[in-house]
Amino acid sequence: MTDRYFEDFRKGERFVSGGMTITEAAIIDFARQWDPQPFHIDVEFARKWAFEGLIASGLHTMCVTLRLWLELGIFRACSLGSPGLGETQFPRPVRPGDTLRVVTDIVDLRSSTSKPDRGVVRIRQVTINQRGEHVMEQETTVILKRRPVTVASMRS
Repeated sequence: MTDRYFEDFRKGERFVSGGMTITEAAIIDFARQWDPQPFHIDVEFARKWAFEGLIASGLHTMCVTLRLWLELGIFRACSLGSPGLGETQFPRPVRPGDTLRVVTDIVDLRSSTSKPDRGVVRIRQVTINQRGEHVMEQETTVILKRRPVTVASMRS
């Protein structure tokens, strides 16, 4: 993949990640460390609880989303990080055996007015399971580097 910078992206552009299957062990391991609620770590409790089975933590789903997005390498050369996440929703739970993918759309692009070496992009990410059901939706703002100025580009 060719390195891309802020000016290489277009509003409406779409990227789809590869998949990752979420195992029961991964759900429990993540939750034991970061979100130890019984419906994330105790199979028997979860079976009798509101979701009628073990579900992944929303934080786990967010981490999987980030990993799948980063594995695409789309912002590899230009990301300067994110100043924060927008609203995040979890319309359906993630269950053991679900295979997740991330669909990312470029929603908006604007040049920075205070720092000419960068731009701001707003992306919408929808994480879907193997049935195409939305399990997470979020908008995120990311700061991107502009293409570096080279001597050759200055001559043209």
